[in-house]
Amino acid sequence: MKLAEALQERADLNRRIEQLRNRLENSALVQEGERPAEAPEVLLEELEHCAARLEELMVRINLTNSRTMVDGLTLTELIAKKDCLSLKISVYRDLLQQAGQTTRRATRSEIKILSTVDVAQLQKDTDRMAQQLRLLDNKLQQTNWSTELS
Repeated sequence: MKLAEALQERADLNRRIEQLRNRLENSALVQEGERPAEAPEVLLEELEHCAARLEELMVRINLTNSRTMVDGLTLTELIAKKDCLSLKISVYRDLLQQAGQTTRRATRSEIKILSTVDVAQLQKDTDRMAQQLRLLDNKLQQTNWSTELS
C-alpha cells in the first residue's frame, strides 16, 4: 500500500468514526417502550473496529514519515515545515486584510488612520510563501504516491 492510500484511508476512518459518534448519540436515549433506530452495541462494535484500524494506520504512517527522506529531510520535517508555512501565510493574510482597509474622512479635521506596515511588501512576501507552500505540497504529494507504507 502506498502512503497516499493510507492517508486517504485514515481520512475515511476519521469521517466514519465521526458518523458513528453521531449515530451513537442519536441512539443513546429513547422514549419508554420504544427502540432506538440502531442498536448501540452494533455501533460500538463498529467503532472498536474502526478505531483499531485507525491506530494501526497512524502508527504505520508516522513510522513511514519518520523514515522517508526527501532532499535531506524526513517527511515528518517536511510536514512540520508545511504546517508552519501555512500558519504564517494565514497570519500574513489576516494582517494584510487589516492593514489594507482604508478609512474615509469627510473633513480634514477627522483622524487619519494609517497602515503601520508596508502592504505591498507584505503582499509580495505572502505570495512568495504561498508559492513555496505549493511547491512543498507538490513534493509531499509526489512522495506520498511513490512511497510504500512501512
